[in-house]
Amino acid sequence: MKPCSLLICLVTLLTSCVQGAAIVRRGPSLTVDLGYEIYQGSYNNATDLNEYKGIRFAQDTSGSNRWQPPKPPLTNRNATLPATSLPQRCPQSPQAGGLAPGTNYTGSEDCLFLSVFAAPNASALPVFVWIHGGGYGAGQGNQGVSMLMGNNSNGFVSVVIQYRLGAFGFLSGDEVHTFGTANAGLLDQYSALQWVQKYIHLFGGDPDKVTIAGESAGGGSVMLQSMAYGGTQGSQNFENVIASSPYLPMQYPYNGWQPEQAYYAFALAAGCFPGRAYGNTSTTIFDCLVSAPSDVLQNASTTISASGTFGTWAFLPVTDGDFVRERPSEQLLQGTVNGLRVLSANNANEGPLFTIQNITTESAFEDWVHLQLPLFNASDIAALLAAYPSTNASVDTSDPRFATSGNAAPSALNESSFGTGQQQRADNLYAETTFVCPSYWLAQAFSGDTPSQSYSGSPTQGQKKAYKYQFSVPAAQHGADLFAEGLDGLMANLSPEFSYAMQRIWGNFIRFNNPSITAEVANPDGPAASVKMSNETYGGTFPEFSFDAGYKMLNLNETGGVPFATAVVSGAPAVTEDEEPGLKNDISVQDAYTWEGGRGARCAFWAEYGPKVPE
Repeated sequence: MKPCSLLICLVTLLTSCVQGAAIVRRGPSLTVDLGYEIYQGSYNNATDLNEYKGIRFAQDTSGSNRWQPPKPPLTNRNATLPATSLPQRCPQSPQAGGLAPGTNYTGSEDCLFLSVFAAPNASALPVFVWIHGGGYGAGQGNQGVSMLMGNNSNGFVSVVIQYRLGAFGFLSGDEVHTFGTANAGLLDQYSALQWVQKYIHLFGGDPDKVTIAGESAGGGSVMLQSMAYGGTQGSQNFENVIASSPYLPMQYPYNGWQPEQAYYAFALAAGCFPGRAYGNTSTTIFDCLVSAPSDVLQNASTTISASGTFGTWAFLPVTDGDFVRERPSEQLLQGTVNGLRVLSANNANEGPLFTIQNITTESAFEDWVHLQLPLFNASDIAALLAAYPSTNASVDTSDPRFATSGNAAPSALNESSFGTGQQQRADNLYAETTFVCPSYWLAQAFSGDTPSQSYSGSPTQGQKKAYKYQFSVPAAQHGADLFAEGLDGLMANLSPEFSYAMQRIWGNFIRFNNPSITAEVANPDGPAASVKMSNETYGGTFPEFSFDAGYKMLNLNETGGVPFATAVVSGAPAVTEDEEPGLKNDISVQDAYTWEGGRGARCAFWAEYGPKVPE
């Protein structure tokens, strides 16, 4: 260290002691002392952000720590550690039907790290915590946040986390429950949120102003964190929730038939079964798995996860009776949730990525339904067919396919940019039960209309607020909104003005607890692209989602532009999108209940049938 004058050294010492904060500034000495470890970050001149990549928040989870709750990091103060590279990803498990030959799904079990991004000299700023998606089996903490931060004046601190995936994070069953823990990956996320509470002030963040956010399985994770421990946590870990396309696959009890089958199939694939437990015939299957080599377990996780029904993952969150106490469709509609405010969203076409694209007849549709919903009996299927009426028209790829308006016929029941007839019927059914209705239920949980918020004296009464939107820019497939949110690069069908408006919606919610944007941001082209509710021009107030407000939501779309054809979903026909010049924002207030031919009623159907989905 270079020598300094007494005055400079004294000022430096005093600065580092204010509120217990480490020095956060530009330059090569961006050190932060976490007590258990000391890290040195770096300054990014292009984004004007200090970056701390790969900070450990929990111990290595291999060996005896497998399928156990995450443990606090061990103390290691022998040297200052560089925080300049993204951490190794956790072991990956692919989606069934998505296993590409030669694809590398390996990772490191020592993967519980996070990264922090903050403006130089940040002080008491709101905090944005990103939880990545990937079906609870894939992904890592490498999401770019600089565009979202920059378009909001770098007015918040961002944290990007990792968690155990596949069998390492979501193996379940009686033995796991007895000797370890189910939902280990969710407990990793919870541990990261506790880390934020304890340490984020050292980076200039305010632990009392935390927003957790995610998309797909990340959105599902956010939903489950809002439900954690029966919704008894209040706002001790976060105040706000952003859930984009919250993924809700079948959520079985921890010892249900599917988790038990997956457990024994995984053990068999790993060589852990009676009489052949790595030479030790006296060990239990669980003990064998704990002692098995990591590469053997990674291969087993990959094999089992890839062998299921198309579009599914084998290892998923379960109802464990402790961290996750009820099915989301049950607990959310009671309103027992952590946090105070939610911004809940879905995309217009969530289903095609996860639905086989050869459903051309009603009988093929019914066969697919039986495969997707094995617990449904004949009367259940009849009720489902009534809830999802359709014609027997086959998909004709020569016919023009178009995005629906959402508030007029035809609806998403039969038409989308991807398909028509029975194929669209299946795509929409999968979308609604897996992504769309969970986004509705999550919004309703924060709306003030649920039982837990209706009685006098409730600590949350009058505080909780819900906001809802749909991302509809064609083709609006699952995950397409990440580009508009500034979290996944740029796309030709998104104008800078639209992306800016959407990022300001998120930023205002993170910074000010309200996603409203000005009319000028929503409509940079003036009245021609005005936001309207009936015949009234929108004045910049994001409508609340509640019974009293008529369950209103924003529909985020564009008009104009130059059409071009592109293939965005493997196996599906090419879709038509629009690009510059000529794109204009088209943002409108809509009735979420009557949207797409009565989507609210169909979500009520899925809530009623939740025990048989189960969800």
